[in-house]
Formats: sequence, structure tokens, C-alpha cells
Amino acid sequence: MRETTQPFLAGAANCLIVDDEPGVRRALTRILQTQGFHCFEAGTGLEALRLLERIDEPSLIISDLRMPELDGLGLLEVLRRDYPDASVIMLSGISETTTAVDCLHLGAADFLVKPISMSELRARVARVLEKRALVLQNRDYQEHLEQRVREQAQRIQDLFLQGVQMLARALEAKDAYTRGHSIRVSHYAVATAERLGFSGTALEGIRLGAELHDIGKIGTRESVLHKPTALTEDEYRQIREHPVLGEQMLSPLAPDSPDVLRIVRSHHERLDGRGFPDGLHGAAIPLEARIVAVGDAFDAMTSQRPYRNSRSPDGAITELRRVAGTQLDPDAVEAFVAAFPQPGALPFSA
Repeated sequence: MRETTQPFLAGAANCLIVDDEPGVRRALTRILQTQGFHCFEAGTGLEALRLLERIDEPSLIISDLRMPELDGLGLLEVLRRDYPDASVIMLSGISETTTAVDCLHLGAADFLVKPISMSELRARVARVLEKRALVLQNRDYQEHLEQRVREQAQRIQDLFLQGVQMLARALEAKDAYTRGHSIRVSHYAVATAERLGFSGTALEGIRLGAELHDIGKIGTRESVLHKPTALTEDEYRQIREHPVLGEQMLSPLAPDSPDVLRIVRSHHERLDGRGFPDGLHGAAIPLEARIVAVGDAFDAMTSQRPYRNSRSPDGAITELRRVAGTQLDPDAVEAFVAAFPQPGALPFSA
């Protein structure tokens, strides 16, 4: 093996020439140097592999078929596995159609028969490198396209979050009595869900769904939200419509967040089937909604409302346990209690 004395050209591509005939190697080196290649030479397949461990991966490898130690086909198999971005041109002193086909099947970019004319070599090299450049450009495009798609998806998600959080703030601005309710319910729901084994994106879905669970009340008249006396049948119907309205509002914004939509729609369902809007029973109610329902009920009981006084945290927990199994999920209630073992010190509570 010997490295040519041609100085390295800035920006030049590496080329490895593998042939057991020194004269062939020198001739090929002279031709390829005129095309701007930085050439390396090896006399056998094994020598070529040892050299490849010490140099940057070449753009082009030209190898003879018949060599001692490791022949061209054996070398080609290793090159396709370990140096997949290199273009390999195989040489042979005998015109054998089956051998040429075997080389191409193993991943060679081209096959030439010795003796090789200078013009033909240059033309073949230009063709295989053009193909290599197209393959690399396509790969780079695909990789950057995937990155751009991920960035765009994240941007869409960010805009969604900003939009719905603005809606939630707008809702709370309508009702001074429930100001901060969504944040408190979100806090309670996340702590409860963690006790039940939720984590990662599933836990984030519960956090967001709990924060937005009452978003449909944007469509409820303020006079109904603030009414200090019993609601009429029509007013109660308006209140009962807010889960469906909230789901309809969020569906175009959160097509990839079905857990959020399930929470918004089903957080007023009851285990005994007497909830709304769908009258779901037991396990038919999404677990995320059952979790949020506990925090929602607790915060409603411990918050001052125009139509009733608030309860103490201890009294609210007693009530949660009383309705567990009929209105609320017993496991979610106990997970909530376990997450906040000292109800009198609960954050946010009255």
C-alpha cells in the first residue's frame, strides 16, 4: 500500500483504488487526480479495509475483482454494510455477464472491464457520483422535511395551547366566583392521576383537559352563571349543554388530543348513569374524566358560590367519600385523598 504524494486539495473528495497490480493503481490515480480526487491505494481487500479505518469515508471506491486474501466480491459486501454512502465501481479483466450482475446485485454502482479508456472511466465516475449526490440530497431533504414537520406540529400545538388558555381566562373573567377554578381542578387532577399511574403525555392530557373542562361555559349567559337562586328548567338546560359545547369548540383545535376532548365532554357523567350529557355508566365513562370529576367536585364544594356557602376541605372529602360509587369513581376519590393527606392544608382550598 502507498498513499500518493499528490497534496490534499481543499474540498476534494477521497477516492480509494484497490487493485493487486501497482501499474493499474498508478494509472487510475493519475486519471482521478485530474478530476480533483484525493487518492489512496491498496493492493488487497484486507489492506483496503485497514486503510479505511484511518481515513475519512471516500466518496468513490474502485476495486478489482480478483485479488488475494479478500477478493472484490467479499470486499464489496463489507463496503455495502460498513460504508453505505461510498459509490463502488468494480473492475475485471474478463467480461463476465453473470459476474457483473452479481456485483450490481451486491450494491456496486457500476462494472468496468479492463483495459479501461480514460474517457470511459471519467464518464462512468461522473455518472455514479451524480447518482450518489442525488441519493444524499434526497436523504438530507427527507431528514430536514421530517424536522420541519415536527417543528410545524409543535408550533400548531403551541398556538392551540395559547388559544385555549386565552379562552379559559376569558371564561374566568366572566365569573368572579369561579376565578382560578380551572387551575385548581387541573392541579388536583394531575396529583390524583399520578397516584393512579399516569405519566408523560397521558398526564399532560389530563392537566390540559382539567384546565379546559368548563370551557363550554363561554356560551352560558352571565346572568345564569351568577344567579344566586335556583335555576329554571331552561337555565339548567343551558348549564347542561356546556360539556358538548366545549367539545365542539375544542375539536377543530385539538384533533390530536382525544383525551382532552373526553374530559371536556364527560366530566359531569356519574357512575350511576344519572350524569350528562350522555348518561354513561361506570367504566363507560373515560377514566380521565372520572379523575377530573373528583377535583371538580372538591373545588366546587370548597369555593364560595352565589347560590351556597363553601364547605371546609374536611367536610368536602367526607362528601366525596359518601358519593363514591354512585356519582364519583371510588378509586379516583381515594387517590385524591392519598395525594392530599392533610385536607386542611390543601393548596388553593378555602
